[in-house]
Amino acid sequence: MIARRFSLALLAAATLAAAGCSMTGMSDSKPMVMGGEMNVPLSAKNEVPPNASTAVGTARVWLDGMNLKWTVTYSGTTGPVTAGHFHGPAAPGANAGVVLPFSGSMASPIEGSATLTQAQVDQLKAGMWYVNLHTAANPGGEIRGQVK
Repeated sequence: MIARRFSLALLAAATLAAAGCSMTGMSDSKPMVMGGEMNVPLSAKNEVPPNASTAVGTARVWLDGMNLKWTVTYSGTTGPVTAGHFHGPAAPGANAGVVLPFSGSMASPIEGSATLTQAQVDQLKAGMWYVNLHTAANPGGEIRGQVK
């Protein structure tokens, strides 16, 4: 009886130790956003108001502590993308001002990173930011997607 209890205790301790070891390496490989990489679909139907563009895109977003990283890919826009940003705070279906502009080339893929404030991290995690790409034909935004 004592040997069985000891064996069960040893098995439980080994299981906990193995779980702890596997968890320590999580932040070493990939930054995390609310449980992993966020893939945000971008489309004209998400614009407020929607437009007739057939363009599509995806924003891949990572958050590691206060550090935000993104890669935005798109195709089929009515012309060159003239600007791209994170907007917020706004729920889906609402518009908001620019929180974080993209810099450099607006050709696909658009890549960047920034250090956020705690308030910005909280808004992002609450799903109150969206990605918006603008063109000359759609200066208010051609394709958009809510980060959630």
